Amino acid sequence: LQSFKSIGKEKIFVFLSKKIEPSSVLETAPLFDGLKKELVWNKFSGPTFTESYCWPPVAWGCDVIAISHEGNDPLLYIPPVLRLLQLESDYQALPNMSGVSLILCPGWKKAQLVFDLLKTYRKGCRRLHPMLIILGQNKEAASQVEIQGCEVVVTTPYNLLRLLEHNTGFLCRLCHLVLDEIEVLLSDTAEQVFTILGCYKKATAQAQGDLPHQIIAVGTRWNKHITPLIKDFMNDPHIVITVIEEAALFGNVQQVVQPCINSSRTAELLKILDFTQRNLQKVLVFTDSVSEVEMIHKALKSNSVVSLKKHKESKCNARCVLDRWRKMHSSGTPAVLVLTDDCLQSLGIRDATCVIHFSFPSLGVFGQRLQSMSDNFCTGVKDSAVDEEHTKAKSVILLTENSSCHAPGILHYLKHAEAEIPEEFYDLTARVLESEKKEKSSRPLCASLKTFGICRSRTECPDRHQINLSIDMAQNIADEMIETPERVTILPLLIINATNYFGRIVKKQKDQYTILAKEINDYFKVPGHRISLSTVEKSVIYGLHEGANCHRVQVVETPAKHEENVYKVTIKYIDEGRTSQVNSDQLLHLPAKFQSLPPQAVEIVVCRVKPIDNEVEWNPKVTDHINHKIKGKLHHAKVVQTLGRTVWVDPMVGVTNLPMMKIWINEYNIRTEILSTGLGTDNPEHVGEIQKLCRQIAILDHAQSLEHFTEEDTAGPEEASSPQDTSIQESSAESCSMFLDVFFLDDVVQAKEAEDSTVHQQKSYHPQIKWLQDKMTVTLKVQILRAADSKCEFSREKVAFSAYSEGKLYVADLELYQSVIAEKSTCVIKDTEAVILLVKEKKGAWCKLLKNKNVHVSLDFEHWEESEDERPFAVG
Repeated sequence: LQSFKSIGKEKIFVFLSKKIEPSSVLETAPLFDGLKKELVWNKFSGPTFTESYCWPPVAWGCDVIAISHEGNDPLLYIPPVLRLLQLESDYQALPNMSGVSLILCPGWKKAQLVFDLLKTYRKGCRRLHPMLIILGQNKEAASQVEIQGCEVVVTTPYNLLRLLEHNTGFLCRLCHLVLDEIEVLLSDTAEQVFTILGCYKKATAQAQGDLPHQIIAVGTRWNKHITPLIKDFMNDPHIVITVIEEAALFGNVQQVVQPCINSSRTAELLKILDFTQRNLQKVLVFTDSVSEVEMIHKALKSNSVVSLKKHKESKCNARCVLDRWRKMHSSGTPAVLVLTDDCLQSLGIRDATCVIHFSFPSLGVFGQRLQSMSDNFCTGVKDSAVDEEHTKAKSVILLTENSSCHAPGILHYLKHAEAEIPEEFYDLTARVLESEKKEKSSRPLCASLKTFGICRSRTECPDRHQINLSIDMAQNIADEMIETPERVTILPLLIINATNYFGRIVKKQKDQYTILAKEINDYFKVPGHRISLSTVEKSVIYGLHEGANCHRVQVVETPAKHEENVYKVTIKYIDEGRTSQVNSDQLLHLPAKFQSLPPQAVEIVVCRVKPIDNEVEWNPKVTDHINHKIKGKLHHAKVVQTLGRTVWVDPMVGVTNLPMMKIWINEYNIRTEILSTGLGTDNPEHVGEIQKLCRQIAILDHAQSLEHFTEEDTAGPEEASSPQDTSIQESSAESCSMFLDVFFLDDVVQAKEAEDSTVHQQKSYHPQIKWLQDKMTVTLKVQILRAADSKCEFSREKVAFSAYSEGKLYVADLELYQSVIAEKSTCVIKDTEAVILLVKEKKGAWCKLLKNKNVHVSLDFEHWEESEDERPFAVG
């Protein structure tokens, strides 16, 4: 079933497995008056289009699956579920006549959001006691949870399983189970979710009395695991889908990708139509230009294929074209209509059986085209993504070399649809993604990559995942700040999260910043030195007087326009790392002598620990605990890697100085402290991933500055581990205080491995390369298995390739015999090789590839085709 609701000139699509009368006005929605008043009080503007279809079946107590662009909004289910919990008559078999709802969320952050909404709207209910359950891995925490008297439990799959180890009886009272963001739950925690569903099914079979049992699943995308969810655990659910592409997935639309070169699209189209004409089909051929519609229509006519055409310049109106198209089909003639996308809405076609994408669509246009087949979407649940026996609709994409613009989005969808995808599609997308990487080059380095060594959403992540020397190496930590990498003193001042801070590296003797801070404070104690400024400029360093202290601050943002004499500016405390907003007249002129010391704030990352349950952010409980424990206190740490003004440390230990005894006492190890909360777990790959990231520097920078940096970087650990160095430090007259051993036993092996990795990180290998050519191009086949972190840079007379394979770095720096067009040259990574295509600047044959002989480069004789006028070629 389908419905179309007019919103202005737009029609919004909805796919329904069973008829639902929408509840589009709050006054008539199936909710109690108290909850309606609370919604109005909180400025609720709905019900939205999707809510109008979801609320009624949820309020009836039916099983529901809802897929929508707003599928991550908890208000899709919270109001009708709260209504159900007010119906005491439904729960008479339970103690206190009180049913329990369980809301499973994909992570703690979403669970917290849902819990906060429940607290907001419980005022509109007679009684409601929601509970948020976030348990660590400490077993005693789960055993102490008491759920009696609670109507709504909000948690995550991992936390619920830990709870069920101690409280299996909870499921016997469970009447309403909500799966929030179902596509995330079934992608990241499918095993855990189905374990919970199995326990729930078993508990309901054993439950006494006639209790309601309801499962609600909401999300933004269809997932293949929803099929077993429906078949094995739900009772004839209402399925509501308001995203046409997702409805096509559920509706079993067959997706076909046909590769061809751009000039042969028409010939390919004729082959496809020859196949469809053997079966009586209603075919739509979509393109994005009037000229192509005319060209296709003419080609079909000359090949005896009867077709109609429609575009914005057509003389025949939409009704006329539609009537003729349907008469063709009813008379037994295959109905073929060639049209532009802008004509689809006026035609209103919903019963096509085949759509051919002559022009490559964006994902939005792709969905609109699929909608023209929506009457032929299957409504039953199938065993596989595309069940041939139940396929009534087919979508054919003509993929050419010019299809790159929207390729990643369509490829992502086709993977989601489990369609058969040709190798050409992956190659095309790889080139687009490489281009997108370059567009991200000015973005900050991904925070997740720095903090945990991995980003689990690289495709969607807006930030950079590769080194950019001009940004990352623009401000390096001064050598004197890290005198001995094995033991530095750190003062954390701004706590971003449990393992990421900003602070200062403090020198043990004559700390320069301590001296400078005293001088600045003394300077500004003189009233005549506090000179306010009429205007302030971006990037300039000023003084700021706060309480008893003065700070060096840099203006990072000023308003675009300001007419007032005093205005708000955003500043950064360059010696602490925090940012703030102040009035412009608070900033003071800072003499140049106070600006000569470089900014002291560094970013600090504690390694080898991450959140439990594959969470991507630290729970605030952990961050608050660490913040309270470490902020403003001295710590000793070992530096395992630096990049720009970021230092990765392992371990980092809180210390107390006993000056009378001239020793430091270790109080705690931050990593161990996090693990003890039960909300953190081991992250053994972290240091290795960061060192792998930083090894890109050797590939990117061919200048002398990098050589200097590399010498310093590799020398650091060797010098730090030198017994002579340590003895000098320990016996220094100025620094006679003893350090108790900073390192814990479990850190020693890892620290040694980190040192070894750093010392040997520059070793590389040259890959074997085969080459061949035609008059226009040269093809290089770089023999490398499963290349990772690949980089290929082109210039007029040079190509530089690098990649990792099976833990080894391969580098090929090739000086070409003749010139190429760099911007047209490409590199495509395949499973067993990298294929580099060089476009020649001048047509014709090259007598050799390289200026200088290279034993790793040879002709590809297996694919060589020598013309009569070509003389023998040199190998390299």
